[in-house]
Amino acid sequence: MSKERARRRAVREAELARERAVRRRRVARREHRRRLVRRLTPQWRRRSAGRLARHSRAERAGIVLLTLASVILIWSLVDDLALRLVLIVLLLLVLPAIVVIALDRRT
Repeated sequence: MSKERARRRAVREAELARERAVRRRRVARREHRRRLVRRLTPQWRRRSAGRLARHSRAERAGIVLLTLASVILIWSLVDDLALRLVLIVLLLLVLPAIVVIALDRRT
């Protein structure tokens, strides 16, 4: 009886050892793949330190879309080409001040 239990325990332990080895190989392969993917993917900086970093993505999109809408409005409402160009250049020169006034977070 005791020999039979010892044999069954040995079989059980051998099976557990095989399962552990399979699990170890699987985890090692997964970690190797993760390291390889991390090494091959480009690293993106999360936040830049420039002027546009102060604004969220939605704010930057709003700035661009409103500027384009203003340019289209100037282009469609003003007939004289020289005046169109002057107004667009003036808009682009004044745009940073408008952004600071409209989106300043310090107050």
